[in-house]
Amino acid sequence: MMSKKNISPSPDILYGQLYFDIQLAHVYSEGETFTDSVPDVSPSEVVALYEHEKHLPNFDLTKFVKEHFHLQAFPNLTYTSDPTIAPKDHINRLWNILCRPADTSVDGSSTIPLPFPYIVPSGRHREMFYWDSYFTMLGLMVVPDRIDMIKSMIDNFAYMIDLLGFIPSANRTYFLSRSQPPFFAQMVQLLANTENVKQRYLPQLRKEYEWWMTDSDNLTDEQPVKRHVVRLPGGIILNRYWDPSTTPRPESYPKEEDQRRKALQHGISAEEFYQHNRTACESGWDFSSRWLLDSKCAETNHAADIIPVDLNCLLYSLENLLAKMYNEQGDVESSKKFKLFAQNRRNAIRKFHWNDANQFFMDYDWKRNRSTSAITLAGVYPLYFKLATPEQAAHVHEHLGKSFLRTGGLVTSLEATGEQWDWPNGWAPLQWVGCQALKNYGFNKLAAEVKQRWLALNDRVFKATGKMTEKYNVVDNVQCGGGDYPLQDGFGWTNGVYLRLLHDGSNGQFH
Repeated sequence: MMSKKNISPSPDILYGQLYFDIQLAHVYSEGETFTDSVPDVSPSEVVALYEHEKHLPNFDLTKFVKEHFHLQAFPNLTYTSDPTIAPKDHINRLWNILCRPADTSVDGSSTIPLPFPYIVPSGRHREMFYWDSYFTMLGLMVVPDRIDMIKSMIDNFAYMIDLLGFIPSANRTYFLSRSQPPFFAQMVQLLANTENVKQRYLPQLRKEYEWWMTDSDNLTDEQPVKRHVVRLPGGIILNRYWDPSTTPRPESYPKEEDQRRKALQHGISAEEFYQHNRTACESGWDFSSRWLLDSKCAETNHAADIIPVDLNCLLYSLENLLAKMYNEQGDVESSKKFKLFAQNRRNAIRKFHWNDANQFFMDYDWKRNRSTSAITLAGVYPLYFKLATPEQAAHVHEHLGKSFLRTGGLVTSLEATGEQWDWPNGWAPLQWVGCQALKNYGFNKLAAEVKQRWLALNDRVFKATGKMTEKYNVVDNVQCGGGDYPLQDGFGWTNGVYLRLLHDGSNGQFH
């Protein structure tokens, strides 16, 4: 097993000034291209070469990079989709295209090598992303002979918890400062529906929980916030997303430099800007009006000030699962402890995340002691995990039908900001969560309508482009806005949710 000390630092640390010079010179059009490059000699040798050569007459940085680094090839670039076949057949052809073998360790690579094969989101990816993978697994569940791939991916996540103490956004060194929405418990429960394996992952589930709750015992009225935990009035503890780093994200460095300059004009320091940006990335919703003080100004991101409703629902589910697993083990004391944690969190979610004025579950701004102003689909998570009261669920149902339901399914938010996790975009994971949330409280008619509209939109776009895409414009036929990726062969979570909804839109209760 690899040791944590054998993992290379992120590229900005590994290469120092060379990294920043390459990115600012725009040697590659995308920031991620160089971060995923591999040196032909050791990192220390290539840095020494650069320091020696950069002052020479006629030094050419682009030529230097091309001579001393190589790009890892994208596999299966020759694949061509066929828009004349059914989307489900296309998806089943694509699984092998999106499969990556177990990794090998390469000096200077930003890849954190994983010991088992895995599915990536799209043809342009070489890494396994955390929360994407759960929704990909939903589709693998209904494909013959793919259960082994689910096991393999879960084992990779368990391996990262053992190695690192948590699951990073993906198996890249530049993601080592942050995680993503904690869906590991949901993955384990998927597998537990096929065979009794839950107890096998108990140590990793507990370890991930402890990572999210680090310093929860050290909060006081004078210091109510540390890492991912926030102490609210009455001693209630809830969680936030948080990245400790106050530097640019290596994979987005050139673009973030431009944004930082704009942030300074609004009185936001570089350190604040970078940390809030990184924090929003940990949420998986990068970026969204959820995190903005001013929805018309992307530089007012204050994600670290926000207690997200979806994160706390996921941790509520993890606490419940731990209570159940300890009970099955006969550890009554631990079971009671986690059951109490879950009850306290449920009550806190109902208290702090329910907004009476809007009759909807919303994020909570701990710094300003109030709900945020953004009404988003994150508000359906309390129904997904069955912790909303019937009255609250009825109001959420009404909101979804009147405001969020659009031609192609559920729109992510009611704010048109140009960010990808806002109007007019819809995302596969939120369609799944929305459908299951509605069915949990008996709102089957609206759930069926969401399912039908989403599948029909997927079908239309596939017929026109031959692609299953990362996100969709659910309001009209205009192309989606925001985000990083061009049209590509994929997309993991879209494929997974499509197959699962198509296979069984009424019985998929995986919590």
